Amino acid sequence: MVENIKGIGLKESSHFLRNLGFENFAIVDRHVLKILKEREVIDKIPKTLTKKRYLEIEEKLKNIAKSLNLNLAELDLYLFYLDTKKIPQK
Repeated sequence: MVENIKGIGLKESSHFLRNLGFENFAIVDRHVLKILKEREVIDKIPKTLTKKRYLEIEEKLKNIAKSLNLNLAELDLYLFYLDTKKIPQK
């Protein structure tokens, strides 16, 4: 999607695919970045996310999810909750 639809980034593509039922795409947003920084998974919260950096962080999330026997959708929900204390409604 990123390469075929102008203006659609990795985060937006991940949101779209997750809404279609795909569970193994990370949505790297500010909530996830904040938790990863607090837990020292990443050194700092990047001001902008390049494709390379987004994919590096997504890979770290995949490894964490695998070690916890979760898919990325489940891990994202948990990380979002850790930051906001809210569960997003569909």
